[in-house]
Amino acid sequence: MKVDLASVRIQATTLGDLLLLAADRYPDTDAVVLPDKRLTYAELAERAIHRAKSLRALGVGPGDHVGLLLPTSMDFVESLFAIAMLGAVTVPINARYQPPELAYVIDNADLVAILTTDEFDAAVNFVERLHAALPELGDNEATRLDLSTAPKLRNIVVLGEAQARGMLTQAQFEARAHEIDDEEIHLRRLQTRLSSTALILYTSGTTANPKGCMISHEAMVRNSMALADRYELTAEDSFWSPLPMFHIAAILPLAASASRGGSYITTPHFDAGAALATLEAEKVTCTYPCFWTIMGDLVNHPDFAKTDLGSIRMMNANFAVQPAVVGETMEAAMPDTIYVGTFGMTETAGTVTTGRLDDSREARFTRLGVPLAGLEIKAVDENGQEVPTGERGEALIRGYSLFDRYYKAPEKTAEALDADGWFHSGDLCSIDENGQVMFHGRIKDMLKVGGENVAAAEIEGCLQRHEAVKLAQVVGIPDPRYQEIPAAFVELNDGFSAGEQELIDFCRGKIANFKVPRHVRFVSEWPQSSTKIQKFRLRDRIVEELGLA
Repeated sequence: MKVDLASVRIQATTLGDLLLLAADRYPDTDAVVLPDKRLTYAELAERAIHRAKSLRALGVGPGDHVGLLLPTSMDFVESLFAIAMLGAVTVPINARYQPPELAYVIDNADLVAILTTDEFDAAVNFVERLHAALPELGDNEATRLDLSTAPKLRNIVVLGEAQARGMLTQAQFEARAHEIDDEEIHLRRLQTRLSSTALILYTSGTTANPKGCMISHEAMVRNSMALADRYELTAEDSFWSPLPMFHIAAILPLAASASRGGSYITTPHFDAGAALATLEAEKVTCTYPCFWTIMGDLVNHPDFAKTDLGSIRMMNANFAVQPAVVGETMEAAMPDTIYVGTFGMTETAGTVTTGRLDDSREARFTRLGVPLAGLEIKAVDENGQEVPTGERGEALIRGYSLFDRYYKAPEKTAEALDADGWFHSGDLCSIDENGQVMFHGRIKDMLKVGGENVAAAEIEGCLQRHEAVKLAQVVGIPDPRYQEIPAAFVELNDGFSAGEQELIDFCRGKIANFKVPRHVRFVSEWPQSSTKIQKFRLRDRIVEELGLA
């Protein structure tokens, strides 16, 4: 059934007002539910305003960039809406980033403040990582930082009980709220334009460093509303997503829930047993696991068979891009659930296409849906000409949800956005006679590791910092859990030696763990065309060796 565009009406507001509208209409409904905490819309709005006052007292105002180095938590949600109310910009920071990656984003994003926490697991200590990323931090007064490596950064706040050199405590931060009255916050909120930047989300590109996608309030909110329409969400729905809050695929369902006054259910850490208990106890109706990594852990958990999941009516499962056995397994385990697929990316504020609930089973299991109302997608050849129906070409996307530009990267922006408003995604897709989209891989030299975009060049650059490495080339190889994992081919400098494990260990702590190569192979001669190394031949070689074909 085709989308009836004539019946669609534009509804747009800012992220701050999205929360306040939900609080007006559904004050006593749970807005966000975590394993140990829940807040109604009225409570969340009150806490967001209080946090906005504390930030304003630190000098944060319209257009300022505030980093959130936080796990999935109520602090993240409160801060996201608080920053929006000030007309400032939220910059979610990947919680897996190692110190060099943190240092790059802090400087590149021109952060004026960072909110972090001492409350995370033993494997991650954000305070220590920030000190490693910013070596001058310990010599600075917390009230006003002066760092040569991050000249715009004025304050870092550590939420929780910790006291750390160069950082404001939570008590100091919250005590400042009394300096600002509510009217000041609401004035800033009402002055915020729909076209103002709400988020800068960093995503890996074809170069070594990630790019900051500037997403407007309009793009984020309208896309969340369009997704809610497609999934037929109401105030009675509860939407579960186990994905980390720094990811667009978590922020989008959070906003979609708020747009309908429903509940957003999430967790700081995915644990299959705890997730099953939550899904049953909260009577979750819509789920957003996206990846077989998560779905497989659920259905293979010993508690799965005895857990009542009858309330789940819809799941974004992406069976079309996973082995057929995945869909068969899930359907057998949960036969009453409607499964849909999705195609999207950070640059489009999340979802571009997704299945309709009344699509045929074949379409929902073998395709990734049709565009949300107001978005267009086409597949083009290398000359920019639209390819025939069903044939493969680069996915070009146009519409309200596109990012405005890459922050401080005009050349990359010009490469990605053309004069006619089309975003050149670098993804290979096909579109069938019913407008259903299928994803076939990436034209750009990218990997997709457990849902995270990873630039091969970033891993290559890390390996090439080892004194023994002359040249490194990284390819993605299939993995049943993470979809793709990185494998490296390395040419050593004359007179030097290095082993596979040595180079893998060398990368640890320099790049996020999911980017660390799982395999290293050594070469003395590269397969080449006239000018370029043929990475597909490298990939074929190791896929055959490991029996992954």
